Amino acid sequence: MGTTRTYWLDLTERTGATAAEAGLAYAITAMGSLSAWWVPVLIPALAAAKSAAARFVGRKGTASLLPAGADPASRP
Repeated sequence: MGTTRTYWLDLTERTGATAAEAGLAYAITAMGSLSAWWVPVLIPALAAAKSAAARFVGRKGTASLLPAGADPASRP
């Protein structure tokens, strides 16, 4: 495992993204008067959209929002 700081940054990014995706999925279903069964369908769809957009934000060419210096996948 990398440094403790890198681990916590990675954990925070992943946990925060998952929480945001779940909250957004819930908000979409609530505002759209959709059945709650749409929430587990929307969460992975939102995760895929985040990953697609992240390739332009964090370490280029990856699905991480973290910069190369903090992305554990950037290290050998």
